[in-house]
Amino acid sequence: MVDTHSARADGLPSYAVFAGVLAAAGLPIYIHAPKFYADTFGVSLTALGGALFALRLLDVVQDPLLGRLAARLGPWRGVGAAVALALMALAMFGLFAITPPGAPLLWFAIMLAVLFSAYSFLNILFYARGVAKAATVGPAGHLRVARWRETGALLGVCLAAIVPSLAALISGHPFSVFAALFAVAALCAGLAMRLEWSTVVATLTGGFRTVLGDPVSRRLLLIALVNTTPVAVSSTLFLFFVESRLAAPGAEGPLLLLFFLAAAGAAPFWSRAAERFGARRVLMAGMLLSVLAFGLVPLLGAGDIALFALICIASGAALGTDMTLLPAMFARRLAQIAPDGNEAFGLWSFATKFTLAFAAVTLLPVLDTAGFVPGTENTTDALRWLTFLYAGVPCTLKIAAIGMLSTLTRENI
Repeated sequence: MVDTHSARADGLPSYAVFAGVLAAAGLPIYIHAPKFYADTFGVSLTALGGALFALRLLDVVQDPLLGRLAARLGPWRGVGAAVALALMALAMFGLFAITPPGAPLLWFAIMLAVLFSAYSFLNILFYARGVAKAATVGPAGHLRVARWRETGALLGVCLAAIVPSLAALISGHPFSVFAALFAVAALCAGLAMRLEWSTVVATLTGGFRTVLGDPVSRRLLLIALVNTTPVAVSSTLFLFFVESRLAAPGAEGPLLLLFFLAAAGAAPFWSRAAERFGARRVLMAGMLLSVLAFGLVPLLGAGDIALFALICIASGAALGTDMTLLPAMFARRLAQIAPDGNEAFGLWSFATKFTLAFAAVTLLPVLDTAGFVPGTENTTDALRWLTFLYAGVPCTLKIAAIGMLSTLTRENI
């Protein structure tokens, strides 16, 4: 259970609210935006995947610069966060609620460039602030901060995943409703965190060179890259899999909600288990659960919604370990080698976001080549490719991540 009484005194609920808004602007965009632009404006999956990958190449340049900017804001952190939140809300509205004034693909790219840049800056600022916060909240501070932050993030993803489906029941423009609600949520998050930015803890300087020069930090970054790619793969293909392989259009929203609720519900328990048994051991258990869950996917056929729901619960619970324990392990290491984590979390932000773009640029063109067309009757071969990409690729990557994590000792992390 989340320790609510002491956490309120420590201000940790504000971290959960802010994390929820950030998360709603991250993973759900990769779930909703490609399908929305493919269905509404007829943009090809290959073109959308290429645009998403190009935007991640922009991060190669801008994330280090954003990390340095965050490190140098000092007492202006709150102002920087407010400006970034406003830009993120405006870009979300432009992406989903405004008809592209020109070429849809160009508009898609421009709005996502603004959205992702603001998201990157806030992510770096927020996670670096968590490193300093952990030092003020007592024993197992990094796990406590991560428990609140990542549970809030998962709940934010849950809401972002289901809101378009619920909005469709009352509006003909569900994504416009989603964009408007996101703007309100961004305002609430900004107000919730306003006092945290002004609470500055004296820190040392730790840039990229310090982090990349540390073998443990390098290994954790590589594990994050490999281990979060399966989430990117399954998220990118989830709507297509439910609609076409399970032949269950309309079930996407409830199944997504089930998946992320399982992750949110499991996250505090994984965190508690990590305090008792060690983060590395518990994280490996979560990874193994994910492999077992996705290993059942090839057995599914049209109409197997109940079995897929069980797989969503198991894989969602496994996701709770990834989102809670890996950032906590990285933050704990940063506290030892680079207490000012702004620049370091520029690297972490890039590693975790790159996986989403990599999934889009590789998987969507493969589906195109296999003859897969969203919303239509697809061939057996196209559906076989969809199933392999959705489940086979994540299983392989998770097994690789388990092997990499096993080389780290408990003392290292």
